[in-house]
Amino acid sequence: MTTETGPGHTTADGIVHTTVDGIRTVLAPAAGPVTAGLLFRVGRADETLATSGVTHLVEHLALHRHGLGDLHYNGATAAAYTHFHVTGTPADVVEYLNGVCAALRDLPMDRLETEKEILRTEAAGRRHGPGEAMATWRYGSRSYGLVGYPEAGLHGLTADDVREWARSRFTAENAVLWITAGSVPEGLDLTLPAGEWLPLPEPTSALPATPAWFHGDDGGVVLSSVLPRSTEASLFADVLGKELFRELRQKGGYSYTAAADYTPRDTGSATVTAYADALPQKQDALVGAFVDVFAKLRAGRVEQADLDSVRASALAAFDTPELAARMLPGHAMDLLLRHRTLTTAEARAEIEAVTVADLHRVAKAVWADALMSVPGRGVDWAGLSAAPAQSPDTVTGRRYSSVEDGSVALLVAADGVSVVSPRGQVTVRYAECSLMQVHPDGGRHLVGNDGFSLTVEPTLHGITAAQLAPMDAAVPAASVVRMPPRDPSRIPRPDEAKVQARLTRTAPRSGTVTALIWLLGTITVFVGCFSGLVVLALTDPEVSPEGTDWFSIAFLTCVTGFFAFMWSLQLRKRRRGEG
Repeated sequence: MTTETGPGHTTADGIVHTTVDGIRTVLAPAAGPVTAGLLFRVGRADETLATSGVTHLVEHLALHRHGLGDLHYNGATAAAYTHFHVTGTPADVVEYLNGVCAALRDLPMDRLETEKEILRTEAAGRRHGPGEAMATWRYGSRSYGLVGYPEAGLHGLTADDVREWARSRFTAENAVLWITAGSVPEGLDLTLPAGEWLPLPEPTSALPATPAWFHGDDGGVVLSSVLPRSTEASLFADVLGKELFRELRQKGGYSYTAAADYTPRDTGSATVTAYADALPQKQDALVGAFVDVFAKLRAGRVEQADLDSVRASALAAFDTPELAARMLPGHAMDLLLRHRTLTTAEARAEIEAVTVADLHRVAKAVWADALMSVPGRGVDWAGLSAAPAQSPDTVTGRRYSSVEDGSVALLVAADGVSVVSPRGQVTVRYAECSLMQVHPDGGRHLVGNDGFSLTVEPTLHGITAAQLAPMDAAVPAASVVRMPPRDPSRIPRPDEAKVQARLTRTAPRSGTVTALIWLLGTITVFVGCFSGLVVLALTDPEVSPEGTDWFSIAFLTCVTGFFAFMWSLQLRKRRRGEG
């Protein structure tokens, strides 16, 4: 098939803009092998938790037919994009890109279950970076928070689901191609379905306020902040990295790694991430020193020498050979995300214009939106608020106490489910449930939009399928993923010794509480009826010719309220599993 190439133009930096089979394309020549990349504006943040993994699955299926040749190629699925890239001869590039597009038009569905297993194996062996937990705490279980979750949707994805995702997202209008060549190689056939550019997902939030902190478990300190994309923010991240390294490693000796990074998130926003590690015995001191670094920069004490140093490094990047070719991947990404593209002269001018005062403003903005993961005690003393570690409320529903521990209870209501224990409470409202995994043995795992999750195990709470019916009926069908049978050894079983100990300890108490509930309920009803009759009498002019006895009415009201309160208190205790 003949490649259709559209009319193009050349930028001041020598980057050629054209189209290939309807795909926006940028070109710039380079010596040596040709490198090319095909970008699509779809990634994990476009999925839901119940379909998570579908983009990665399409990527794997698209690459399967390339086999084990010597060609250097790969694919990557990020939060906001998917990237297929290759390095080789022009013929290699044509073969690879044609193969990717042919596979996207007709995915090898005979490989579906095998590739799902490969993705699960890949996830099991992946090392999680220090910033992944930040995404779930900041965004919850939607949008950009999905990068912090396992690809939980793989089990439920059908061949039709995957085909439709590829057909609607991997389209010519939603792609950008870049090639380090002076012209389009002969023989390209990048025919893809027609579609449209996919807007970036709206970011969600699981944080009531910032700056905020939470307890992390990686032994280091991580801070992330989202702010507008800008040249000064990029330079600030470099200055911050230098300051952290100098104070935490060279001077304090707390850390081996102390660094900062600036990463574009979408069209207009970027994430600044700072990280420092420490041995357990130095972690408290590390937190204090880490906060001090930010306090210094927020106070405007930015070293001019640091700005000059990072500015020189940024400007030196423009002096590299074959600059246009080196700029291609970033240039293509800006086109894909519809971010402004700058010429070399414009980029240089922006870098040269950044001042210490600009970095001071960025430092304050970074701290204002900060989310901080700390290994030990909290950092309320530094002006950060604790991110929510439990749900603010529970549902009012039927109580199912743990068969092992009466202080742990499952509450099932028409609108949601809660688990309460001495450690806290977690609630998932059905209307805000992003995922419910259903196991054939009756187990269910629910995740709320806010990121809180809970597990319902019938074996541990003595709950039946009929009693779980309100949950199954109310959770949106799009959030349900039906899981394969679990190995019997993975189904939780109650500890019989704990069960017997609980029964021995709570049986008398449970009977006493039940009797007390009935007694208080009876008294409340009797006193309420009696008080009502007396009040009617006291307000009747024929019975009380001297006028209404308000004191007696107030007294009877208080007595009725007291018994009603005691009754409701015992009922609440019973619902919470305390009796």
